[in-house]
Amino acid sequence: MSTVVYEAEPHAAAGLFGEHIDAARQYTRDLARRGEELGLIGPLELPRLWTRHVVNSALVAALVWPNALVGDIGSGAGLPGLVLAIARPDAQFVLIEPMERRCDWLRHEAAELGLANVEVMRVRAEDAEPAPLLDQATARAVSALSKLLPLTVPLVRSGGEVILMKGASVEAEVAAAAKAIKRLRLTDCETLVLGDGAATEVTRVFRATVD
Repeated sequence: MSTVVYEAEPHAAAGLFGEHIDAARQYTRDLARRGEELGLIGPLELPRLWTRHVVNSALVAALVWPNALVGDIGSGAGLPGLVLAIARPDAQFVLIEPMERRCDWLRHEAAELGLANVEVMRVRAEDAEPAPLLDQATARAVSALSKLLPLTVPLVRSGGEVILMKGASVEAEVAAAAKAIKRLRLTDCETLVLGDGAATEVTRVFRATVD
C-alpha cells in the first residue's frame, strides 16, 4: 500500500492548536488519506492541505467565544467545524451537513479524535432548527454572502454572531449583499484578515452581530 504524501506541517500549526496539535495532525492525516476518495477535497489539495485548509480554518478559533454553541453550516470535510472543535474544546459545535456520506465522515472523525464537543446534524441549513439557537455560526466555501446570510442568520440568537470565511473577493461580496445585510438587520459588520505575517495563507472573515 503506497504512502500518502502531503504538505509538511507548517510552524504556525503548533501555536494555533497548542496541546491539541496531535489531534490536528491525526485529522490532517485522515483527510489526506481519505479526503479525495470520499469527495471531501480535490486531487490537487494535498500539497496545500495544512496551509490552505487546516491552518486556514484554525485561525478562526480566536473568534469563537468561550463556552459558545457554534454551528458550522455546510461542514463537509469538517472545515472549519472539526478543526475548530479540536482547537476549542471549551465550545460546543453543531456540524450542519445535508449529505449522508459527509455526515458519516464527520461522525467517524469526531469519534476517532475523541471530540465530545461535536454534534452532527444531517439537514439542509434552511431546514435546520437548532435548539437552543446558536451563539455563533461559521461557514466556509458554501456560497456568496447574499445567499449565505439568509441561511445562517435565522439559526443564530439575538446578540450572536455570524463568522463567515470568504475569499479575496469578500469586499465585493459584502457590497453585493448590502440589501440582505439591511433586511436581516445585521450590525457591527466588519471584514477581518487573520494570519497576516504568519507564514501561511491569510483567512478572510466577514463578521456581524445578529439583532
